[in-house]
Amino acid sequence: MKKGTTSAGVQRQYSGTAGRTENCQIGVFAAYATARGRALVDRELYIPKSWAEDRERCRAAKVPDDREFATKGELARRMVLRALGSPLPITWVTADSAYGQESRFRRLLEQSGVGYVLAVPKSQFTVGCPRIEGLFAQAPDEAWEKTSCGNGAKGPRVYHWAAVRLPAVAEFDYQGEVPHRMRWAPARRSIRKPDEIAYYLAYAPLETTAQELVRIAGTRWAIEECFQAAKNECGLDQYEVRRYPGWYRHITLAMLAHAFLAATVHQAREKGGAERVRQPGPSSSQWRRFGDSWQLVGPGLRTCTDVEAATTR
Repeated sequence: MKKGTTSAGVQRQYSGTAGRTENCQIGVFAAYATARGRALVDRELYIPKSWAEDRERCRAAKVPDDREFATKGELARRMVLRALGSPLPITWVTADSAYGQESRFRRLLEQSGVGYVLAVPKSQFTVGCPRIEGLFAQAPDEAWEKTSCGNGAKGPRVYHWAAVRLPAVAEFDYQGEVPHRMRWAPARRSIRKPDEIAYYLAYAPLETTAQELVRIAGTRWAIEECFQAAKNECGLDQYEVRRYPGWYRHITLAMLAHAFLAATVHQAREKGGAERVRQPGPSSSQWRRFGDSWQLVGPGLRTCTDVEAATTR
């Protein structure tokens, strides 16, 4: 959140950090998560349309002349393309509903042959139902199974999960006449508040199980953990710069420091020095506490076939 009107990209807009509309800057970020750890690996400053159309204002904030307006979804697609062009091995992409609801974002992943588990809003269209919430309203009680999608600050994050398969799309799901991908719609329901349901669309290899989809859905929290760690440990959000280059310099250096710490923790564990790593207390960063891969616990999911349905903040 910012004060004033001169910081690059600042305006009144919805802030996920604040949970409301505030005068703020918005960044789109990508995190890379493996069994060895996780770190932020890419970033883009969102330049609203009001800024992009005011070139004088952009020049005053040192926004490059060739930086045109791009939606947050477009910024995410650019980062995914950069990641796919890098040496990083990438099997899955997961994201929140701001990106999951964009068909162009999903098509990019399908065309690239990358699996995804993307959150979508309850109003998301899906084959067989105009709204995905209507699809799961038809699910029988036995379709919901209690399982964990990974560890949280208070232990395993246990919910009721259901997953149903979507019909294949010939253009993306077949190689010749042989299917090689499946479409799913998983859903996560709160145990204490069963009216609270989160919905997903998934695109996966044929051998993928519903349990694996739940695990991948849970890894989206890696980016939240990276944010917390980078803010607490590396000052990601502790800057007073106003110009575009200054934002990128500060954010990039904080990300580098965070990645260095993540790698250092992993190396210490590999060498058998995990007991020498400071055990995190209440104020320690979650990425240290949960640096290992997500582990599922509890019973497996039951997949309901023949019911049509299937991720960078």
